[in-house]
Amino acid sequence: MTEGQAPTYTTRLLTSGTWDDFAALVEKHNGVWGGCWCMAFHPEGVRNAKSPEDNRTAKRAHVDRGTCHQVLVHSGDECVGWCQFGSSAEHPTIKNAAAYARDLDHLPDWRIGCVFTASRHRGQGVARAAVGAALEAIAAAGGGTVEAYPEQSEGRPPQRGAYFQTGPEDLYAGFGFARQRKIAKWRRVMRLTVPEPA
Repeated sequence: MTEGQAPTYTTRLLTSGTWDDFAALVEKHNGVWGGCWCMAFHPEGVRNAKSPEDNRTAKRAHVDRGTCHQVLVHSGDECVGWCQFGSSAEHPTIKNAAAYARDLDHLPDWRIGCVFTASRHRGQGVARAAVGAALEAIAAAGGGTVEAYPEQSEGRPPQRGAYFQTGPEDLYAGFGFARQRKIAKWRRVMRLTVPEPA
Protein backbone atom coordinates (compact mmCIF):
# COMPACT_ATOMS: atom_id res chain seq x y z
CA MET A 1 0.00 0.00 0.00
CA THR A 2 1.47 3.36 -1.01
CA GLU A 3 1.32 6.43 1.21
CA GLY A 4 -2.12 8.06 1.16
CA GLN A 5 -3.80 4.98 -0.30
CA ALA A 6 -6.76 3.60 1.67
CA PRO A 7 -6.29 0.07 3.02
CA THR A 8 -8.14 -2.75 1.28
CA TYR A 9 -9.95 -5.22 3.53
CA THR A 10 -11.77 -8.47 3.05
CA THR A 11 -14.43 -9.78 5.40
CA ARG A 12 -15.37 -13.30 6.46
CA LEU A 13 -17.83 -14.68 8.96
CA LEU A 14 -16.50 -16.15 12.18
CA THR A 15 -16.90 -19.93 11.84
CA SER A 16 -15.03 -22.99 13.00
CA GLY A 17 -12.91 -22.52 9.86
CA THR A 18 -11.92 -18.92 10.70
CA TRP A 19 -11.67 -19.43 14.47
CA ASP A 20 -7.86 -19.45 14.45
CA ASP A 21 -7.79 -15.98 12.83
CA PHE A 22 -10.15 -14.61 15.49
CA ALA A 23 -8.30 -16.34 18.34
CA ALA A 24 -4.94 -14.97 17.17
CA LEU A 25 -6.29 -11.41 17.27
CA VAL A 26 -7.86 -11.87 20.71
CA GLU A 27 -4.70 -13.46 22.13
CA LYS A 28 -2.56 -10.66 20.70
CA HIS A 29 -4.71 -8.23 22.74
CA ASN A 30 -4.62 -10.18 26.02
CA GLY A 31 -8.12 -11.64 25.69
CA VAL A 32 -9.64 -8.24 24.78
CA TRP A 33 -11.24 -6.04 27.44
CA GLY A 34 -10.00 -7.99 30.43
CA GLY A 35 -10.31 -11.46 28.91
CA CYS A 36 -13.87 -11.09 27.60
CA TRP A 37 -13.26 -13.00 24.34
CA CYS A 38 -16.27 -11.08 22.96
CA MET A 39 -18.68 -12.92 25.27
CA ALA A 40 -20.33 -9.94 27.00
CA PHE A 41 -23.44 -9.82 24.77
CA HIS A 42 -24.06 -13.58 24.76
CA PRO A 43 -26.62 -15.03 27.23
CA GLU A 44 -23.89 -16.15 29.64
CA GLY A 45 -22.22 -12.74 29.65
CA VAL A 46 -18.87 -12.64 31.42
CA ARG A 47 -19.94 -12.40 35.07
CA ASN A 48 -19.91 -16.12 35.79
CA ALA A 49 -16.65 -16.85 34.01
CA LYS A 50 -13.82 -17.72 36.39
CA SER A 51 -11.09 -16.97 33.88
CA PRO A 52 -10.47 -15.71 30.35
CA GLU A 53 -10.07 -19.37 29.39
CA ASP A 54 -13.71 -19.95 30.44
CA ASN A 55 -14.76 -17.15 28.09
CA ARG A 56 -12.62 -18.60 25.31
CA THR A 57 -14.24 -22.03 25.75
CA ALA A 58 -17.75 -20.54 25.82
CA LYS A 59 -17.08 -18.45 22.71
CA ARG A 60 -15.75 -21.43 20.79
CA ALA A 61 -18.85 -23.42 21.77
CA HIS A 62 -21.10 -20.67 20.36
CA VAL A 63 -19.12 -20.64 17.13
CA ASP A 64 -19.30 -24.42 16.77
CA ARG A 65 -23.06 -24.44 17.51
CA GLY A 66 -23.79 -21.62 15.08
CA THR A 67 -25.16 -19.33 17.81
CA CYS A 68 -22.59 -16.63 17.09
CA HIS A 69 -22.75 -14.09 14.26
CA GLN A 70 -19.59 -12.10 13.77
CA VAL A 71 -17.80 -10.55 10.81
CA LEU A 72 -14.01 -10.67 10.80
CA VAL A 73 -12.04 -8.04 8.88
CA HIS A 74 -8.78 -9.14 7.26
CA SER A 75 -5.88 -7.16 5.91
CA GLY A 76 -4.20 -9.74 3.73
CA ASP A 77 -4.12 -12.91 5.81
CA GLU A 78 -4.24 -11.10 9.15
CA CYS A 79 -7.48 -10.61 11.10
CA VAL A 80 -7.49 -6.98 12.20
CA GLY A 81 -10.98 -6.48 13.62
CA TRP A 82 -14.56 -7.61 13.91
CA CYS A 83 -18.20 -6.66 14.36
CA GLN A 84 -20.44 -8.93 16.43
CA PHE A 85 -24.17 -9.06 15.67
CA GLY A 86 -27.11 -11.34 16.36
CA SER A 87 -30.75 -11.62 17.25
CA SER A 88 -32.05 -10.27 20.56
CA ALA A 89 -32.17 -13.85 21.82
CA GLU A 90 -28.53 -14.40 20.90
CA HIS A 91 -27.54 -11.05 22.42
CA PRO A 92 -29.76 -10.47 25.46
CA THR A 93 -27.00 -8.98 27.63
CA ILE A 94 -26.58 -5.27 26.92
CA LYS A 95 -25.22 -2.41 28.98
CA ASN A 96 -27.71 -0.23 30.87
CA ALA A 97 -30.35 -2.95 30.60
CA ALA A 98 -32.72 -1.43 33.19
CA ALA A 99 -32.75 1.97 31.48
CA TYR A 100 -33.17 0.24 28.11
CA ALA A 101 -36.21 -1.72 29.31
CA ARG A 102 -38.05 1.33 30.70
CA ASP A 103 -39.19 2.82 27.40
CA LEU A 104 -38.86 -0.23 25.19
CA ASP A 105 -41.52 -0.39 22.47
CA HIS A 106 -40.33 -3.61 20.85
CA LEU A 107 -37.21 -5.72 20.70
CA PRO A 108 -35.18 -5.36 17.53
CA ASP A 109 -34.71 -8.19 15.06
CA TRP A 110 -30.95 -7.74 15.32
CA ARG A 111 -28.42 -6.18 17.66
CA ILE A 112 -24.89 -5.10 16.95
CA GLY A 113 -22.73 -5.96 19.92
CA CYS A 114 -19.07 -5.13 20.13
CA VAL A 115 -16.79 -3.72 17.47
CA PHE A 116 -13.05 -4.23 17.82
CA THR A 117 -10.01 -3.06 15.86
CA ALA A 118 -6.43 -4.23 16.36
CA SER A 119 -4.38 -1.54 18.06
CA ARG A 120 -2.07 -0.75 15.15
CA HIS A 121 -4.94 -0.60 12.64
CA ARG A 122 -7.14 1.92 14.44
CA GLY A 123 -8.28 4.97 12.50
CA GLN A 124 -7.93 3.15 9.17
CA GLY A 125 -11.53 2.17 8.44
CA VAL A 126 -11.57 -1.32 9.98
CA ALA A 127 -14.69 -0.67 12.09
CA ARG A 128 -16.51 0.80 9.09
CA ALA A 129 -15.67 -2.27 7.00
CA ALA A 130 -16.84 -4.54 9.83
CA VAL A 131 -20.18 -2.82 10.42
CA GLY A 132 -20.83 -2.55 6.68
CA ALA A 133 -20.26 -6.28 6.22
CA ALA A 134 -22.47 -7.07 9.24
CA LEU A 135 -25.31 -5.05 7.73
CA GLU A 136 -24.87 -6.89 4.43
CA ALA A 137 -25.09 -10.22 6.28
CA ILE A 138 -28.23 -9.02 8.08
CA ALA A 139 -29.80 -8.02 4.76
CA ALA A 140 -28.94 -11.42 3.29
CA ALA A 141 -30.61 -13.08 6.30
CA GLY A 142 -33.86 -11.19 5.65
CA GLY A 143 -33.17 -7.74 7.11
CA GLY A 144 -35.25 -6.11 9.81
CA THR A 145 -34.78 -3.62 12.62
CA VAL A 146 -31.17 -3.34 13.78
CA GLU A 147 -30.11 -1.68 17.01
CA ALA A 148 -26.70 -0.45 18.10
CA TYR A 149 -25.71 1.01 21.47
CA PRO A 150 -22.74 3.25 20.70
CA GLU A 151 -20.86 5.71 22.84
CA GLN A 152 -21.30 9.43 22.27
CA SER A 153 -17.93 11.08 21.61
CA GLU A 154 -19.23 14.57 20.93
CA GLY A 155 -18.96 16.89 23.94
CA ARG A 156 -16.86 14.60 26.15
CA PRO A 157 -13.15 14.33 26.83
CA PRO A 158 -11.13 11.92 24.69
CA GLN A 159 -11.63 8.31 25.81
CA ARG A 160 -9.48 5.21 25.65
CA GLY A 161 -10.50 2.69 22.99
CA ALA A 162 -11.86 0.25 25.57
CA TYR A 163 -14.65 2.69 26.40
CA PHE A 164 -15.80 2.46 22.81
CA GLN A 165 -16.43 -1.28 22.88
CA THR A 166 -19.73 -0.75 21.04
CA GLY A 167 -18.29 1.88 18.68
CA PRO A 168 -18.85 5.65 18.43
CA GLU A 169 -22.14 7.22 17.35
CA ASP A 170 -20.72 8.74 14.19
CA LEU A 171 -19.76 5.28 12.89
CA TYR A 172 -23.44 4.23 12.90
CA ALA A 173 -24.74 7.60 11.76
CA GLY A 174 -22.66 7.12 8.62
CA PHE A 175 -24.76 4.04 7.80
CA GLY A 176 -28.06 5.83 8.41
CA PHE A 177 -28.73 4.76 11.99
CA ALA A 178 -30.88 7.30 13.85
CA ARG A 179 -30.81 8.15 17.53
CA GLN A 180 -33.82 6.68 19.28
CA ARG A 181 -33.39 7.31 23.03
CA LYS A 182 -30.81 7.85 25.72
CA ILE A 183 -30.02 4.98 28.11
CA ALA A 184 -26.92 6.40 29.83
CA LYS A 185 -25.10 9.72 30.03
CA TRP A 186 -23.00 8.94 26.97
CA ARG A 187 -24.99 6.14 25.31
CA ARG A 188 -28.08 6.06 23.12
CA VAL A 189 -30.03 3.39 21.32
CA MET A 190 -29.66 3.87 17.56
CA ARG A 191 -31.85 2.06 15.03
CA LEU A 192 -31.80 1.26 11.35
CA THR A 193 -34.26 -0.72 9.23
CA VAL A 194 -32.38 -2.98 6.84
CA PRO A 195 -34.42 -4.25 3.89
CA GLU A 196 -33.86 -7.73 2.55
CA PRO A 197 -32.16 -7.85 -0.86
CA ALA A 198 -34.42 -7.28 -3.87
